[in-house]
Amino acid sequence: MNIVSFSPFGYEGALVHVDVDVRRGIPAVDMVGLADGAVKESRERMRSAIRNSGFEFPPERVLISLSPADLRKEGAGFDLAVALAVLQAQSCAQTDTVPSDEQVLVMGELELNGNVRPVRGIYAAVTTALEAGIHKCIIPHANKEEACGISGMQVFGADSLREAFKVLTDESCFSAQTEQQNQNDDLVQFAPYSSSEDYALIQGQEQLLRALQIAAAGGHNLLAFGPPGCGKTLALQRFYTLLPLLTSQEAQSVTRIHSIAGLLSPGTTLIRTPPFRQPHQSASLEGLCGGGSHCMPGEISLAHNGVLFLDEAAEFRSSVLQMMRVPLETGSITLSRAGRATTYPSRFQLLMATNPCPCGAFGSKDKLCLCSSHSIEQYWKKFSGPLLDRIDIRIHVQSKTESNSSYTVSTEQLRKPIASAVHRQRTRQHIRNAQLTIAQIEQFCTCTEGAKDALEKAAETYSFSARAKSSCLKLARTIADMEEKDTICTEHMTEAIDLRKTEGGLNWDFLEE
Repeated sequence: MNIVSFSPFGYEGALVHVDVDVRRGIPAVDMVGLADGAVKESRERMRSAIRNSGFEFPPERVLISLSPADLRKEGAGFDLAVALAVLQAQSCAQTDTVPSDEQVLVMGELELNGNVRPVRGIYAAVTTALEAGIHKCIIPHANKEEACGISGMQVFGADSLREAFKVLTDESCFSAQTEQQNQNDDLVQFAPYSSSEDYALIQGQEQLLRALQIAAAGGHNLLAFGPPGCGKTLALQRFYTLLPLLTSQEAQSVTRIHSIAGLLSPGTTLIRTPPFRQPHQSASLEGLCGGGSHCMPGEISLAHNGVLFLDEAAEFRSSVLQMMRVPLETGSITLSRAGRATTYPSRFQLLMATNPCPCGAFGSKDKLCLCSSHSIEQYWKKFSGPLLDRIDIRIHVQSKTESNSSYTVSTEQLRKPIASAVHRQRTRQHIRNAQLTIAQIEQFCTCTEGAKDALEKAAETYSFSARAKSSCLKLARTIADMEEKDTICTEHMTEAIDLRKTEGGLNWDFLEE
């Protein structure tokens, strides 16, 4: 068999062919093919693993070639592939045979005693190999579950080098993955949650919970602002309980990203639960967008098809907040490092919670704000107009003394309209309402004359941009979907406008109430 390995770089990665030539000469191991330090060190690990596994290391000169030659190879995942290639070359030289032309993907890190350690990027490697026409793979047994559910791939999970070498001569050891029961994507399902995570424990905040329900139903970005202790963070941290499970197509890209980052839990096949990422305020620009020498995914990519929650959002660096403007619009981010580039998907739902001013009392009816108007405006300038323009829902959260503390609603009650709306969106356009393009808005957002008039009046009153008008249409479409209505009515548009009209800073309508 021709042995192929995988070099993880960015979202795509690349397949690497491993060739070995055993020839006469002073005993030594040479490696060519632009290998980094970790790959070059595999020569010593491989030599000790072969001897400690009961094999004889070739007493001749060994040349290891990793191709393509101009691609930099990184990581310790080449150990097993190199060791098997050496053993196969020695066996072929002794028996005067030629290996078959069939290709096999091999990945794994070797211990000195010959045991195989797990590596990151197995899911990405297997899917890339399958696309290249490779249907057999030898991977660490600890990573075997990552390959489950990938139809068309025959997998062997090796615990040791001896087991892995046996597979090269006995192909019956490969086992085709049992077909997994695919989730019915037309059926909207939710993950279980504990009783301590139920929204019924949150009293009051009817407007906030309604806004969260709409945001979950349509995938809309949301900004919640209010005084400290009003419950905005508590409510937003439970938002993941309102998110439906991912479809099969959505789960594949999410699983690939987490596999590349080495974040897949043992026994995970596909990640069906939408990611919920909550980075700290001290997160760097590279930590959010990704990067490093290996172009690892950042928080916005790890939150792909899920939620990125920024608590105390005004405390994040301005450069970090402004960086998200393009990914919010395009759903992807391109990272360039040393002549190489990779594009990660990053279609995430942004949730932000912040105080209304530095002291947190601005707009409160029972507290005195000590901030000047200048300091409040500077505080809100961290978000910038273009970033706020991409936030569909802006909700003012009142303190518990100002809200109706008797109002309660359970998570199950919130989920029912969400399930109806998500089902209609998957059936109608196969994407969430928040992702609708201009052409799709014209096609799917059918409005009554009253709804059109309400939007035009609001656009004139609040100086809505073209993006703001589109945002109102998408919000109204989501509200109508929750009520299982095909046409957007005036009441749907009115509620959408109320959720969208707040601009932040000193321009708050609730101050006039």
